[in-house]
Amino acid sequence: MTLHDPVEPLTRAANTGNSYDPETRTLEAVIATTTPVIRRDARGPFNEVLDPATLTITDSVPVLDSHRTQSVRDLLGKVESIRVEGDQVIAKLRITDAADADPIAQRIADGSLTGVSIGYKVSAWTETVVNGHRQKSPTAWQVTEVTLTTNPADPGARIRSQKAPADSVRAGRILKNQNRTGQTIGGNMPDTVNETTLDAAEIERRSDIRGLVRAAGLDPEAADDLIDAGADMTRAKAEIYDAIQTRASATPIIRTTSVQNDDPAVIIRRQSDAVATRMGATAELPDDARQYMGDSLLDMARDSLTRSGVSTRGMAPDEVFTRAAHGTSDFPLVVSNAMGKIAAESYLAAECSLKQLSRQRVLRDFKPSTSIRLGEMGRLEEIAESGEITHNSRAENGESMSLKTYARGITVSRNLLINDDLNLLGDLTAAFGQSAAQTEADLMIDLLTSNPNLSDGTPVFDASRGNVASSGGILSSSNLDEARQAMRSYKGLDGKTLIRVTPKYLVVGPELETTAEMLLASIYATTTADVNPWTSKLTLIVEPRLTGEGWYIMADPARLAGMVYGYLASAQGVQIQRAEAWDTLGLKYRAFLDFGVGWTDWRGAYHNAGA
Repeated sequence: MTLHDPVEPLTRAANTGNSYDPETRTLEAVIATTTPVIRRDARGPFNEVLDPATLTITDSVPVLDSHRTQSVRDLLGKVESIRVEGDQVIAKLRITDAADADPIAQRIADGSLTGVSIGYKVSAWTETVVNGHRQKSPTAWQVTEVTLTTNPADPGARIRSQKAPADSVRAGRILKNQNRTGQTIGGNMPDTVNETTLDAAEIERRSDIRGLVRAAGLDPEAADDLIDAGADMTRAKAEIYDAIQTRASATPIIRTTSVQNDDPAVIIRRQSDAVATRMGATAELPDDARQYMGDSLLDMARDSLTRSGVSTRGMAPDEVFTRAAHGTSDFPLVVSNAMGKIAAESYLAAECSLKQLSRQRVLRDFKPSTSIRLGEMGRLEEIAESGEITHNSRAENGESMSLKTYARGITVSRNLLINDDLNLLGDLTAAFGQSAAQTEADLMIDLLTSNPNLSDGTPVFDASRGNVASSGGILSSSNLDEARQAMRSYKGLDGKTLIRVTPKYLVVGPELETTAEMLLASIYATTTADVNPWTSKLTLIVEPRLTGEGWYIMADPARLAGMVYGYLASAQGVQIQRAEAWDTLGLKYRAFLDFGVGWTDWRGAYHNAGA
């Protein structure tokens, strides 16, 4: 059943131009209406209705070509203003003066391009049920882009005409004062009917029909058909009902402004982000993950089982978690990914300060790895009269290091899962990250203070190398000057070439922290003798694991690295991994770290044992 009876087509000359002004390259467009658009989320299809009343109008909205952002040529212009008129959102657009936009402007001018679509950002949703179907509307949203397209999702989104025809003058529809042959009845009436001259009953009829059509999610033209046919409310309701039934069997139109992705990997990522935020992650939650913030662990476990084809109807929480934990569902991966985010944050927050003065390496395996350092070329030799160029060999030296694995386990109990106690889970996971950082710090401090032998059989800090104070001394300007002179005099592997090592870091323990701060402080000197020569020369690193009065001077690792640390290429930093365990009521995870440290060159360091 159609919304109007077949009639002989009526025609009327009309202005076919649109609102485009070629001089200013501006136009007006309806960019959004309340027409429902069928979309889909993890729970299935729903009708999305954009309510203009909840729109937040923003500045700096671009005009794009078919939602593309791959090239600057996709930027067609900008939105000059946005306003709300009834159930429509209207925007004034300005097309750029760039020559590559001229073909677009020509299509707008000749009326061949009329479609408009939008990109938008939703802060929160409200959900209702209308006629047995889910309907979601944003409680707050804003337009992020306006795009010109040939296939808009919202059929009401169009470039506006210069002059819209009156409601009662439309080709193919019966005017209220005409019969089906087009003859005027009831006396002479003007060709057009101004709605301001209609009586109250007619105005109410039109308003009621438009309201019914809008609530049913039909196109605005459906209301025009009923009004032009002179339908009363009984007929209007019957035809609208038939149109809804017909539409239910039709293929839904998916709004192109927000691509839907039901890929399990995408759902896992979104749910993991939501769980990590509830566990205490400080990283900003992505907008597409907000829909899962209200879901408990039990909700996510049920959802993962449903996606894997397992019905959860009638299942107790214990059974849901057991099936989700030990089956083929994605639930354990959601939890482990969230734990990984929390562990990584706490790991970075507690990171060892000695990493600043070391160089990082990435190793492929656990075999001993040797860092080869080539010696210096020395000076260029003068060419003899014969033109012969002399050749020399470069010395080389290598220090080795290897990775080791450090690990701990944790069990997420069934009580924690059922109680949805993500704060406790977050605390436990953060402890993983802190333990990993503590392990790295202990290994690096032990390497620095144990003074191991290098490949030449001599300890790192040795009087024969000139990188250790002959006798311990307090941290003072004169002793720092002695350390700097020693480092400046270091020679390369050839024993001849000065390599100009520049001190960068001063490393002390808590006992010397105040002394070091005073020594490096900036002061406004009134005389030359009062100038502090160490201001801005050294960066202070206070390592609480260092004890006693000893201190170290280290070079910039970008210039000459004394220490190196490394990770396995496939597992850098702390890793969270699920451990299969049928004997555990809950989920079992392990945190592990593949890490190694070593010396690469004694020339990057100087040590004073202190007074």
